[in-house]
Amino acid sequence: MKLFDVYPLIPVTIAKADGAKLWDEKGQEYIDLYGGHAVISIGHTHPHYVKRIKAQLDQIAFYSNSVQIPIQKEYAEKLGELSGYPDYELFLCNSGAEANENAIKLASFATGKSGFIAFSGSFHGRTSAAVALTDNPKIIAPCNAREDFHILPWEDLDTVEEALKSNGIAGIVIEGIQGVNGIQVPSPEFIQGLASLARKYEAKLILDEVQSGFGRTGKFFAHQLMEDIKPDIISMAKGMGNGFPMGGILISPEFKATYGLLGTTFGGNQLACAAGLAVLEVIEQEKLLEHTQQFGEKLLAELKSIPGITAIRGTGLMIGIDLDREAGPVRSELVQKYRIFTGSAAGKNTIRLLPPLNIEWNQLNSFLTALKEILS
Repeated sequence: MKLFDVYPLIPVTIAKADGAKLWDEKGQEYIDLYGGHAVISIGHTHPHYVKRIKAQLDQIAFYSNSVQIPIQKEYAEKLGELSGYPDYELFLCNSGAEANENAIKLASFATGKSGFIAFSGSFHGRTSAAVALTDNPKIIAPCNAREDFHILPWEDLDTVEEALKSNGIAGIVIEGIQGVNGIQVPSPEFIQGLASLARKYEAKLILDEVQSGFGRTGKFFAHQLMEDIKPDIISMAKGMGNGFPMGGILISPEFKATYGLLGTTFGGNQLACAAGLAVLEVIEQEKLLEHTQQFGEKLLAELKSIPGITAIRGTGLMIGIDLDREAGPVRSELVQKYRIFTGSAAGKNTIRLLPPLNIEWNQLNSFLTALKEILS
């Protein structure tokens, strides 16, 4: 049996990792500025992370949500403390698509409506409802298409209000920062306008922080870069488990829980919560929010001086770089000649940087030097 082809693969086999360093099976060292697609938040094989997971394995790795699981409550309390949402409730699942799927369902239950709004360039996942709100017709199968799901223009509040007037819209779904679309940062006015319109038309505001959460921007969630934004639901995953599959939604106190409304087999299992707690503890103990903000500002300043870069977007360690040429050959040269991994984006000229939050400056500087040489 062979594997079903999903992605064009980089011709490298990673055999070992530590922090932001990777080694292939030949022992060659690489720098990871991709973080496995923003997943590696506290660095590969962080000692505290490994210790937490091993200790949990010695006790119990999994039992279902039909029994009390104290580590879930411990995780929820720590997450509430660090995220600034201690009054919200937590539902745990396994991935970002699943988190968005449950957010959409919960908003529909609460409002009794079935319509949703998302935006051009959006990416919310590959499962049924999530993919229907993703702006990529290539990955929407006929069974996913939904007439009352609307992809509207970016930063256009008038179009949003027109759609809301139909009175069939249950929720507005927007990424804290669009990741796949090349790190598109929404303006405070746009997000604040969406929040106001959602309240006016009794719809729910869902912030998709799957890629932009867990310190990626220098704030715990990207929407916290703006003032006066309190989403009804926040979806999250990626950096949440540092590689262990983990997702979840934070739910406003306005929602009323009902048994059977949401459910999961694997979500919030003991091993996942141990991994998640390790991530939160390292973010707090190593002051990674501050580290990310400082390094992000320094990196953005250095990138501005490099000829061949036409635009730079983002904040913290979530950065999109537009080049004056196609990014594919540049990314290939970065891997093959300089042994540096970077991410792609929907735009063919864009490179994405999503490194571990505890990356060292000398590693970022190696990338800057390499990029200057390639673009010159």
